[in-house]
Amino acid sequence: MVAATEQDVHDLAAAMPHVTVVRGPSGNPVYQVGGKSFVFFRTPRPDAVDGTTGERLTDVIVLWVPGEEDKRALVQDPGTPFFTTPHFDGHPSVLVRASRLGELDRAELAEIVQDAWLSQASARRAARWLADQEQAQQRE
Repeated sequence: MVAATEQDVHDLAAAMPHVTVVRGPSGNPVYQVGGKSFVFFRTPRPDAVDGTTGERLTDVIVLWVPGEEDKRALVQDPGTPFFTTPHFDGHPSVLVRASRLGELDRAELAEIVQDAWLSQASARRAARWLADQEQAQQRE
């Protein structure tokens, strides 16, 4: 297992096609495709706090998911680093702390970032990327 890192999130998101990086009000990176965010590094908010200290979490990353079912699959197991807060009820995204990314394999993180991109990319871009991936697998 190659443990995932925060840098992997940046590298994987930036490697997807047609990606732009914009900066949030605090300079936090927001990865977008076609003007739609799919990964962003969140600033500390009152809804995401440390369960022990009550301090706001400073390392939360938001990743879009294809839908509610995908979200439930990621957050229902308390052993995974993924979570959500009431603020994100009904929103197709999951949260993960950068400090817990090492609990994931880099390949698993890659799949989650790719799914995030696919959930926000236009149908044409998504279809093209999926076709390219299929062709690459056939060559292997």
